[in-house]
Amino acid sequence: MNVVTDITITQQAEEYLSALAEELEIPESRYDQAVESYKSLGAWFHRPASTVRNFGPDVFVQGSFRLGTAIRPLNDAEQYDVDSVCELKKLSKSDVTQSQLKDLLGDEIKAYRAAKNMSKPVRPGRRCWTLEYADGAQFHMDIVPALSNAKGQRLLLEARGLDTQWAGTAIAITDNETWNYSILSEDWPRSNPRGYAEWFKGRMAGAFEKRRRVLAESRRASVESIPDYKVRTPLQSAIMILKRHRDIMFNGRSDLRPISIIITTLAAHAYSGEETIGRALVSILARMDQFIQHDGNKFIIWNPTDPLENFADKWEKYPERAEAFQQWLTRARSDFWQAARLAAHSSVASTLAPRIGHLLAERAEARMGHGRGIGRPTLLRSASPVPAAPLAFPSKPRVPSKPQGFA
Repeated sequence: MNVVTDITITQQAEEYLSALAEELEIPESRYDQAVESYKSLGAWFHRPASTVRNFGPDVFVQGSFRLGTAIRPLNDAEQYDVDSVCELKKLSKSDVTQSQLKDLLGDEIKAYRAAKNMSKPVRPGRRCWTLEYADGAQFHMDIVPALSNAKGQRLLLEARGLDTQWAGTAIAITDNETWNYSILSEDWPRSNPRGYAEWFKGRMAGAFEKRRRVLAESRRASVESIPDYKVRTPLQSAIMILKRHRDIMFNGRSDLRPISIIITTLAAHAYSGEETIGRALVSILARMDQFIQHDGNKFIIWNPTDPLENFADKWEKYPERAEAFQQWLTRARSDFWQAARLAAHSSVASTLAPRIGHLLAERAEARMGHGRGIGRPTLLRSASPVPAAPLAFPSKPRVPSKPQGFA
C-alpha cells in the first residue's frame, strides 16, 4: 500500500449515512408480510391432507431477509425477493432423488397457490419454486427444497480435517443442472443458510445486543420479544449502503455486478465492532479485500460455514468479475471517503447522489428536514468532526496473499 490517509468522519456525514440507511430499509410492514407468508406456507405443509406432512417440513427464511440486509428495490416496478427453504427433516438422500423432492414440494406449492386464489402461476427455477404474490404486495418468494445434511457434511469435513463447527445445520438442496439430478445419489449440492446467519450474527454480537436493548426500551418491551429482523446494526446498515452503491454502478451490467454474498461475507469479516455507520463503512471498505485469498491460480473467498465452498469460484472462469469487484471497491472507497469529510448534509447528498441514486439521496436529506421533502429532524446537532481510526487505502489494486485462513 503506497498511500495512507487519515479519514475524519464529520458529524454531518454520520447523520446523513444514518438517514440513508433508514431510507434503504424495507418497511417493517413488508418484513411482517414476508414472515406471515412463509409461516402460512409452513402451516399448509402441516395440514392434515398434506402429502409432505409426515416428512417433517420446516420452512424458514434465508438470504438478506434473514440477515437484515435487504434493501428497497431501485424502483416501484421491481419486487422484493424473499428467499426461503423448505427442509423435509424426515427424508434422506437415500429416499428420493433431487427431482423427486422438487416435484413433491412443487405439487404442494401449486396446491397452496390454488387454495389461496393467487392469480400468477408457480414458476420453476434452477434450485427453487417461485410464488408470485399480488402486484400490490410487491414481492415474490423463492422456496428451495432441501433435506437435512448434518451427518453427511460432518463426515465430509472430518475426512479432510476441516472445521465442523457449523455442520449441524447443513442442508442438501436441489439443482436441476447437476448430473445426478434424477438418480439416487449422496452427492447433492450443499448449503447452510442457518449456519451462515449465526456466523453473521456472531460478527456483530455486541452491537446487535446493544441495539436490541435500546429498541426494547424504546418500545417498553422485553428484549426477548424483539425479533432479530427488527434490529439494525452498523454492519447491516453499511452492507445495505454498499449494495445500493453496487446496484447503481452496475445498473444494466448485472453479469459483472459483485454478488451480495461476497459483499456481505467480506464486510462481516472486516467489521470490528464500530458503533456508527460511518465508522463501520470506512473500516469495512479499508479492510474487506484483505479477506480475499489467492492460491497462485484462483481467487478464494471461503464460505465461513462450509470450508469446501468458494464464493468466488466463478471468478476463475470469468476473470472480468474479479476485475469488476476491484473497480467497485476502488470507486466505493473514493466516494465514501470523500463524503465522510464533508461538513454539510447537502454536500454529502450531492456527492453521493450519482452513486446511490438522486431520488434516494434527496429522500435521505429530506428525512433530516433539510431536503425538498419534510423529514424528521436529526437527533445529532454537533458540527464537530468525529475522528475515526487511521485507515489505509491502496493507490493500486491489492494482490491477495496465499490462503492463510480467516482472521
